[in-house]
Amino acid sequence: MRLTPRLALLLTLPPLMWAGNAIVGRLMVGQASPLTLNFLRWALAVVLLLPLGWRVLRQPALVRERLGWLLGVSLLGVGVYNALQYLALVTSTPINVTLVASSTPVWMLAVGWLLFGVRPSRRQLLGAALGLCGVLLVIGRGSLDTLARVQWVEGDLYMLLAAIGWAVYSWLLAKPPATMLGSQRPGPQQGWDWAGLLLLQMLIGTGFAGLFALGEQAITPAPLNWGPGLWAALLFVAIGPSLVAYRCWGLGVAEAGPTMAAFFANLTPLFTALMSAALLGEPPQPYHAAAFALIVGGIAVSSGVRRH
Repeated sequence: MRLTPRLALLLTLPPLMWAGNAIVGRLMVGQASPLTLNFLRWALAVVLLLPLGWRVLRQPALVRERLGWLLGVSLLGVGVYNALQYLALVTSTPINVTLVASSTPVWMLAVGWLLFGVRPSRRQLLGAALGLCGVLLVIGRGSLDTLARVQWVEGDLYMLLAAIGWAVYSWLLAKPPATMLGSQRPGPQQGWDWAGLLLLQMLIGTGFAGLFALGEQAITPAPLNWGPGLWAALLFVAIGPSLVAYRCWGLGVAEAGPTMAAFFANLTPLFTALMSAALLGEPPQPYHAAAFALIVGGIAVSSGVRRH
């Protein structure tokens, strides 16, 4: 596969958007509570996507036939993942959060083996071990003494849970039910194109996110500090990480394949480190570079990529 400028742009924009999402989540601490921010993000994204995907709503019977699968992917991909990420950013830094998220391929191997019976190869297990070392390096803040005393930061644990949930979500997409395969899958003429399918996930996921936000407000009420900063943040996370990144990633993976795309996904911590230093005054530490190298190395080994 030849890496053209167009393909490079398609695969670079998503990690840039995801890094921005982590920075914005950190900036919004104190402006909007995490679960409320997650709900507002997806509610606005639904409104923006509705003109493109509304046709999928014209045949509710097709939705009902696939409701169980849609509930699963919507809960994990929209309702839970980003809620846990925003919760993580309350007590952890954007660099740590995105580095821990980069361990997702490790959890994909584990979930595939445990839940779907797909046994990993030795190469994949070695890659998983390297990736886990990178995550532990982040959690231990580069100190074996800290890691030995298991001084977990709450946000790191939230992000670990988010990464595992995303792995289950990814396998549900890779192993959909029969009603989402072949001739049984509704086609674009019925509104089931990328926009329609994403809209369904967003609608259902936003319902879950709304319930989580209500529970958050009931337990620890926190007012929203409405102002230009919050509106700008909502517009960015609804358009960039939610719509632009998803569409570019889909096009890029279809053209380049998941192996090449995985290396671009791991640009997210690098972009996050640069943004954190510029906007938050949180420069990266040496252990961040080491963790990044371990995680990328683990993915390279797992993917079976060799230099020629």
